[in-house]
Amino acid sequence: MQTTNDTSRRDFLKWSAFTAGGLVLGFKWADAEASTATVFSSTVAEAEVAMGHYLTVGTNGIVTIFSPNPELGQNIMTSFPMIVAEELDADWKQVKVVQAPLDNRFDRQLTGGSGAVPHSWPLLRKAGATARFMLIAAAAQRWGVPAAECTAEEGFVLHKASGKKLGYGELAEDAGKVPVPATVTLKDRKDFKLIGTAVKNVANKDILTGKPLYGLDFYREGMLYAMIQRPPAFGTKVQSFDATAAKAMPGIIDVVQVKNGVAVVGKSTWQVMKAKKALKITYEKSGNIESTADHDKIFIDLLNNGKATVRRKDGDVEAAFKDAAKVVKAEYQCPFISHSPLEPMNFFAHVKEGSVELVGPCQIPGSARTAVSKLLNIPEDKITLELTRLGGGFGRRLYNDYVVEAAEVSSLIKAPVKVIWSREDDMTGGTYRPAVRYRFEAALDASGNMTGYRLRGVGINSGNPTREHNFPSGAVENLLIESVEHQSPITTGAWRAPITNFLAYAEQSFIDEVAVAAGKDPVQFRLDLFEKAKAKPVGRMDYNVNRMIEVTKKVAERSGWGTKAGVIQGFSVYFSHRSYVAQVAEAVMEKGKPVIKKVYAVADCGQIVNLGGARQQVMGAIVDGMGHALFGKLSFKDGAAEQSNFHNYRLIRMKEIPQVDLHFVDSGFDPTGLGEPALPPTGGAVANAIFKATGKRLYQQPFMDSEVFGGSGKKTF
Repeated sequence: MQTTNDTSRRDFLKWSAFTAGGLVLGFKWADAEASTATVFSSTVAEAEVAMGHYLTVGTNGIVTIFSPNPELGQNIMTSFPMIVAEELDADWKQVKVVQAPLDNRFDRQLTGGSGAVPHSWPLLRKAGATARFMLIAAAAQRWGVPAAECTAEEGFVLHKASGKKLGYGELAEDAGKVPVPATVTLKDRKDFKLIGTAVKNVANKDILTGKPLYGLDFYREGMLYAMIQRPPAFGTKVQSFDATAAKAMPGIIDVVQVKNGVAVVGKSTWQVMKAKKALKITYEKSGNIESTADHDKIFIDLLNNGKATVRRKDGDVEAAFKDAAKVVKAEYQCPFISHSPLEPMNFFAHVKEGSVELVGPCQIPGSARTAVSKLLNIPEDKITLELTRLGGGFGRRLYNDYVVEAAEVSSLIKAPVKVIWSREDDMTGGTYRPAVRYRFEAALDASGNMTGYRLRGVGINSGNPTREHNFPSGAVENLLIESVEHQSPITTGAWRAPITNFLAYAEQSFIDEVAVAAGKDPVQFRLDLFEKAKAKPVGRMDYNVNRMIEVTKKVAERSGWGTKAGVIQGFSVYFSHRSYVAQVAEAVMEKGKPVIKKVYAVADCGQIVNLGGARQQVMGAIVDGMGHALFGKLSFKDGAAEQSNFHNYRLIRMKEIPQVDLHFVDSGFDPTGLGEPALPPTGGAVANAIFKATGKRLYQQPFMDSEVFGGSGKKTF
């Protein structure tokens, strides 16, 4: 059992409703002091309006759980309520889940960094346990028995000695009068009944029946539509424009200039889309105008001559390389890639006198509201933001440019409006994963042991394109990790598993090459390094060596590593977002080209909440990682993106998706990240399998540009 303290003072506000009410718990996510309990002589429905509460138990037995974090397919609207319902001992069939609007009383009301469940796990458990305590206390008072003699199960409180039984609905009003407990007891993991099982997504039916869940579905009577023509090239801005032809077209209400371009406003999406093409705009230079060819030269120059920031230095690296029996050196480069969520950017805004209403899909609603507040000089408490379901994000909706655009247009035209980006707008004027280049060097002694390791990374607007405390840091005594930055007008940002989405491939491909040079099995080579890190760790490490060893051994066992005749395998293992994932990719040769048929994956992400959702996250990440490693590429010519839609921006296709064999390690830890950690190791496993199949190393993404797949094989170094 686990007991939590100071529940009433730090985590909850309690409201009780007397007339047609029930138990209403307002969940405080921050550490600020809670005010004293307030009594509402109202119905639960009225209490819902009066406060930003988290949990209600109605007199009809329905348990309503509000899910604060944005839902973009990571299954959070199912997983969060499952945690509460487990500790509450609720009947899942009687649980209703509602997306909560933006509310300051929720802490970390965002989706990003695979951090939602790890962050909220203890708070959600306390929410359910507190409600369970109060329901049991209410039943014990009614029966005149000690609360310790009562238990809860599937929406009922039981007194087994007398055979008495009451449903949560029957106890809800009385429970609302019970003082919030100072401490609550949480369940032992062995007693979980709901957590760890596969539960269907609560929105499945609405999604499959086409209910209006997404931002693009949102409609408000009288609202207008807007699309914005932005500069086609980064490093340019609008100089002047002629909107005469556009304004004359059917349904067009207005054309206004905004910070990022020229907005066309009309009565329908189709009308403004056509009118936008009729705009005549002259652009002028506003900064550097760069092409992919420029970046290739910049990378080489900065790798060789750029002033680097030392991110980590252990031991005597220079001596290790001077004394090495063999030195292995390789460089890896990746292009920009687009987020390309299925639902392009969109948002609704209605700017009124002194207030703003916002509705739409975003990953950090709090920062969106702050940005709008600064733009319009309207206090944040006068701005409401309602979240819709997100049709994908992958990091793109962490940036609020499209929300601010909607507010700006609404303020200019004095009307409610929904700003919509086309697919071309999104791909040519979005925020991209930055292009990066790495140089790796390893020093080996005569016995094939890695005695020195150097990594120098050059990134575009990436801040630090390395993860200096991840493996192999701590496993090599002499180690140097440096980074160099290039500032570009091309907008970049977080893309699923930021930095590690490419760094993991490059690192794991390089370590494979080092293992081959050392004459050692790639899996055993890594295990030896892990044992060295465990026996004599060097400085700070951000990974747990034992957990790395466990997933490595388990995936080798499940895949039959090195024991299958005629099977070509590649291995990779990586730690990111607090979780550990090892993979083995299996390839066959078809028509002279390697084809990935199967991927074995073993993940340690601590306690699994929803087994079904967890499987989807890992499998989806593997498909995403493999698809972008093979095909993902966005190039630039004179500041303009050369790819504009899926006809020339290749994604993985259904027939190319491999079979996935997935296993979760039950390590006994609390939940860690899962939306991103399975993506980083995929590229390395695939590249290493391709090397075994063809004898050729892949040093650049996308792999399809290489000679292995019939590409030009042209290197940028």
